[in-house]
Amino acid sequence: MSAPEHHTDHAEEVDNKNGFDNPGLPYHRPRRADVDPKASKRAERQVAALFAVSVLGTIVSIGAYFVLDIGDGGDVGTIQNVNMWIGLGLFASMIGIGLGAIHWAKTLMRDHEMVEERHELRSSDESREGAIQNLKDGAEDSGLAGNGVPRRSLLKGSLISALAIAPLAVLVPQIGNMGADWNISKFRHTLWGPGVRLARDPDGALIRAADVSIGSVFHVIPEGLNELDHHHLMTEKSKAVVLLVRLDPADLKVQKGREDWSFDGIVAYSKICTHVGCPVALYEQQTHHLLCPCHQSTFDVSDGAKVVFGPAKRPLPQLPIAVDDDGYIVAKADFDEPIGPSYWDRLKGGHEATVEEESH
Repeated sequence: MSAPEHHTDHAEEVDNKNGFDNPGLPYHRPRRADVDPKASKRAERQVAALFAVSVLGTIVSIGAYFVLDIGDGGDVGTIQNVNMWIGLGLFASMIGIGLGAIHWAKTLMRDHEMVEERHELRSSDESREGAIQNLKDGAEDSGLAGNGVPRRSLLKGSLISALAIAPLAVLVPQIGNMGADWNISKFRHTLWGPGVRLARDPDGALIRAADVSIGSVFHVIPEGLNELDHHHLMTEKSKAVVLLVRLDPADLKVQKGREDWSFDGIVAYSKICTHVGCPVALYEQQTHHLLCPCHQSTFDVSDGAKVVFGPAKRPLPQLPIAVDDDGYIVAKADFDEPIGPSYWDRLKGGHEATVEEESH
């Protein structure tokens, strides 16, 4: 290994103007990779190996997403397993890049310190004194001491109080949620049930099948919903809202096992988007498509409300309907699956998902 080289230039001379010695640049101590070709090659291979770990991690993450398919029968354990492998892949991908870049910089990149000479930037004494005086005047006007702390007790107390209370805006909701109701079985059932009549939203008028013409759309709630108190009304309505549409029976593709869920082309589907729960209510009569305005998930009402576009992964749950002796449209049962977005325990207990729900 060669002896350390010493940078000598006028920077090491005594700066007579300011009265102190400029220490100049330190000795440059060459690294092993700087003087040993084998060490340099070894460091190069190590960096490449770290980048290869990153590539492998990316492949693992993508592979876990596509290969470890949750499918229709996915349970909490399966989902956790998929998430674990995706997470490990992402970790390896990021840590490989980071460590590779660091090792590259420390072992192979040039590490000589450089000096660029510049002309003197010092302002005149008059300008410096004026700037200092302006700062003092501003601090005096604002009530601040020289160290930036308020001189006045009121300002000091209010600042400390604000800083002390600010974290509560984040902590209080988190503490409050610890005692929240986590009974997820409430997501599995709505007010719909055998014989419950369909009513218009929001006036509650009952709907006769004879009043529903082809191409018409009704926003629907269960009969009697408006009689609930405000809190329960909002809670139950958020789960039970339905969109009723009448199609030409020739355009309706009846799903297997749902042959008696509709009546003469009249079908009813949940309005709660299966993506993140926005209300799905924009109906296009010519294509029979139902659009979610939040993220543009699109469902085909004529084909089991299956997803034809957008981020939603499941069709809208269908409400089985019939017509009673008085000609009113009624529900035959509750939804056969939980409405709305997916959640961690969706397929356990209560209603089970239909075999079609993950087909898209």
